This record gives sequence, structure tokens and C-alpha cells, in this order.
Amino acid sequence: METTFVSHLIIFTIKKSLIIKTLVAFAITFSSLVATAQEQYGFEKIDVSKDFNDNGFQWFRKSELLAAGDKTKHNAMTIGWGGIGVLWGRTALTVYVAEKRYTKQFMDKAQYFTVMAFGPENQKVLNYMGTKSGRDGDKAAALGLHTAYTQNGTPYYTEATLVIECKTMYAAPFDPKYYENEVPERQYKNFPAGVHTMYIGEVVGAWRR
Repeated sequence: METTFVSHLIIFTIKKSLIIKTLVAFAITFSSLVATAQEQYGFEKIDVSKDFNDNGFQWFRKSELLAAGDKTKHNAMTIGWGGIGVLWGRTALTVYVAEKRYTKQFMDKAQYFTVMAFGPENQKVLNYMGTKSGRDGDKAAALGLHTAYTQNGTPYYTEATLVIECKTMYAAPFDPKYYENEVPERQYKNFPAGVHTMYIGEVVGAWRR
């Protein structure tokens, strides 16, 4: 009886070890496939803490594209407000979305979002995304953009020159009772889109081409 039990225990241990090795091999293979899928669009993975050379005080002034959602449905919008730096020991990127923007519902539901930069030849993308609403139709399709997804299922467009993926760490709307001067009061006095929500994301991936 004892010999049989030991034999069964050894067999079980061997099978468990094989299962673990198989799962590890699958994870490695899947990661490789994802990397290859992104590389086929001409992107290379970068470390933003070392390879991001733009002026952080000027980058968002050029306008970038924010996207959120999943493979079922997503939306993107042009943004001109944002911040990059370090928060809570993490490489962080902050974006702001007004209450009535269509993209906000996607930002509130999704765990991840992407911020994209486009070259001068695609200025029409930023213009269109910033003046049209996704409620009225598929903006990406109207522009002929090609949607792809990160390993986390976050949407981005292959026409972008830079893609930064973030995982939301904090989200909250601005509270008027904490306004310290007239600047935010003037901003929202006649602003029909409503107060902005701040989304602070940890940068979990970045690609450039």
C-alpha cells in the first residue's frame, strides 16, 4: 500500500511539473507572438524613462490621441492636456477627459488606455478626432485608420508614430471646492463639456516607429 501511494505521488508530481512547464512555454510563445504582431507594423519597444526625448512641457501642446476600450468597441479623441513624470515610484502619464466626452465612458470602464503621437502628414487625424464625436459614427473607419491591440487588449492605430500604453492607477473629477484661484473657475464657467476627470496611468508599454 505504501509503495503504491509513493508511486502515485511521484506520477502526480511529474504530471504537475509537465503542466507547469507547458504553461510557461505557452506564455513565452504568446508574448513572442504579441511582440511580433506589433513589430510587423514597424514598431519597436522602447523604455520611455530612457528613450522619450520630447519636452514634457510642450509634448501635449502639439496634441496627441487618447484611446480606450476593447476589441468589441473603443473610441479615441484628441487631447491637448496631459502630464508625464513619476508618481508613487512609477513612470506615470496623466490625461484629462471632460464629463460629456464620448471617450469618458470607455476610460471609466477600461483598465488600460493608450496615448498616441502622429507625424505631420497625419495632422488630419488629430483635427478630425478633435472635432467629431464617436457617438455619430466610427471615426477610425472614417479616417481609414487600422486598429490593433496590445497584449492587454488596448486599442491603438498602426498609423501612429508613438504608442504609450498605461494602466489607470487613479481617476477622479476636479472638485470646485478645491479651486485655489480663478483659472479653473474661468475654464468651466462657459464650458459645455463639463468638468474634467483626471486619469493617472502607470506606463506599462511604449512603442515607436
